[in-house]
Amino acid sequence: MFSRLPVAALRSQSVLGASRSTASAFRTRATSQVRFASSSSAPSATLESLLTSRASLISITLFSAGSIAWYTHLYGSLPFVGEVHANSVADDGLHPTTYPWPHKGLFDTFDHASIRRGFQVYREVCAACHSLDRIAWRNLVGVSHTADEARALAEDVEYTDGPDDKGEMFQRPGKLSDYLPPAYPNEEAARAANGGALPPDLSLIIKARHGGADYVFSLLTGYIDPPAGVDIREGMNYNPYFPGGAISMARVLYDELVEYEDGTPATTSQLAKDVVTFLNWAAEPEHDERKKMGLKAVILFSALFAISIQVKRFKWTVIKNRKIFYNPPKDLKH
Repeated sequence: MFSRLPVAALRSQSVLGASRSTASAFRTRATSQVRFASSSSAPSATLESLLTSRASLISITLFSAGSIAWYTHLYGSLPFVGEVHANSVADDGLHPTTYPWPHKGLFDTFDHASIRRGFQVYREVCAACHSLDRIAWRNLVGVSHTADEARALAEDVEYTDGPDDKGEMFQRPGKLSDYLPPAYPNEEAARAANGGALPPDLSLIIKARHGGADYVFSLLTGYIDPPAGVDIREGMNYNPYFPGGAISMARVLYDELVEYEDGTPATTSQLAKDVVTFLNWAAEPEHDERKKMGLKAVILFSALFAISIQVKRFKWTVIKNRKIFYNPPKDLKH
């Protein structure tokens, strides 16, 4: 039968078959190149989608803001942002040294023995000029004193109360609900007794001063003679940690000024450390309870987070682990 076909027909059939095989090979090569390109571009596409997703942008923004806030909290300013002040370094005061306070850690609490000694220093030294308006006798119970000890301390103070049945004011012993007595009856009397300077209330002094406990400790222990070229007017004292260097309050803490009940050596630095610890507690009476509650919250929410991850994996495992097969339709023409 083939012998009857003309030579031109056989030649055309061979050319057509060769063209079909060439097209098939080209198609196979193009498909493999496309698959290779898609497989190589998959990681880059995933990375690009990860960087441009809204959740990633929010996470990066929160991390950056948190890092800047934490650095500013630790060091006061950012290294790449200049600050403009009208005051000089001498006007702002010497920056205090950072001290390793025992309650600064995430899981550390106040030294309650130090709080008790600090209250003794405040009562025997600081209370002559400074008030503590936000602290009542009852706040000492369970922190530095027992209820009987705090009640006995309160009863040593006479408070004005009334009026009575006759409409007159009277004096009575203090109670646990009374607040610590002020040093002066009013602001004018305080200024008159201190040459025009008003002794600040110490309830929030640790929170109200830049540097906190480090600043107050440095101030109490930083009294020195004025250097050459620095003139201090009469009635003032030189302290490099106080803004301007001239402070009305004289040095008040000296060695063995207070005799501690527990026998602790009453050095100047020990007195300053104890009274600063007491004032830090006065500014944050909830400090210990806040850390305990925070630790409980971290443990609780960590457990809930782990449970939620497990539940999520359990719910989505059917969908994530399923296999999808694609069976293309058969071309019936070939």
